[in-house]
Amino acid sequence: MRLTRIHVPVALAINQPATLSRAASLHVTRVLRLAVGTKIVLFDGRGGEYDGEIQQTTRAGVTVLPTQHRLIEREADSHITLIQALARGEKMDWIVQKATELGVARIVPVALERSVVKLDDHQAEKRHAHWLAVAINACEQCGRNRLPEIAAPCALSAALETAADGESDNSCQHLRVLLDPAAADSLDAYVLPLRASSASSVLIGPEGGLTDAEIAAARAAGFVAVNFGPRILRTETAAIAALSVLQFLAGPRSPD
Repeated sequence: MRLTRIHVPVALAINQPATLSRAASLHVTRVLRLAVGTKIVLFDGRGGEYDGEIQQTTRAGVTVLPTQHRLIEREADSHITLIQALARGEKMDWIVQKATELGVARIVPVALERSVVKLDDHQAEKRHAHWLAVAINACEQCGRNRLPEIAAPCALSAALETAADGESDNSCQHLRVLLDPAAADSLDAYVLPLRASSASSVLIGPEGGLTDAEIAAARAAGFVAVNFGPRILRTETAAIAALSVLQFLAGPRSPD
C-alpha cells in the first residue's frame, strides 16, 4: 500500500518531532482522517525522504516523528527553467502543477505585454504563495523530494537576466529557447546542443503570443526562436509539451 507523503516546512531529523503546517494538518485530520500511529512518508525539500508516523493531533496542529532517512532522489536528468507568461488562475495553477510533476527545476512567472492577467504587488504576493502550495501538493503526489524554485512574478527583463546567470561559467552549457510559431527552425534542430547542455531555459508567451520587441529582447539575451510544429498551442499546452520534449531530447545525464 502506498503511504501518504507529506511535506514538512522545517528541517527534519530522525527521532525529532516536527509540526506540520496548518494546511497540511487540516488535510491530514479532516480530509484523510489519519489517526495517531499511522505510517507516513515525510520530506523537507532538502533531499531524500523519511519514514515516519503521526505522533499527535491537536487543535494546534499535527506532530509527526521521522524514524528513518532514505537517500532517494527523483529529480529530472536535465536542469530546466520555465519562464512562463502569466495565465489565468486555473491555467497557471495547472502549469505549475504539471511542470513540477515533470521535474522542472525553476519556474519564473513573467508579465508580458499581451498577458491577460495583471497583478499588483499584493496580488502577486498572494499568487506566489498559492503557487508554492500547488508545487508542494504536486511534489507530495508525484514523489519529488525537492521543491522547484518558484520566483515571484517579474518583468521579462528580470527573467532574462536570471536566465543568463552562469553564462561566465564554462562548465555550464545552457541552451535557451523561446517558442515562436513564425520561427524558421524547429526544436528538433537543437537535439545535439540539448544533449550537450547541462541546463536549458524555455520561454513561453501568453495566449496572444510574444511581441516582436519581446522576441528581440530574448534573442539579445541568448535565446533562439523555434517553432513547435504547424499548429498554434495554448500557453498551458505549449509549456507542458515543451518541457516534456526538452527532457526527452536532453536524454539521460552522463555519470560523473
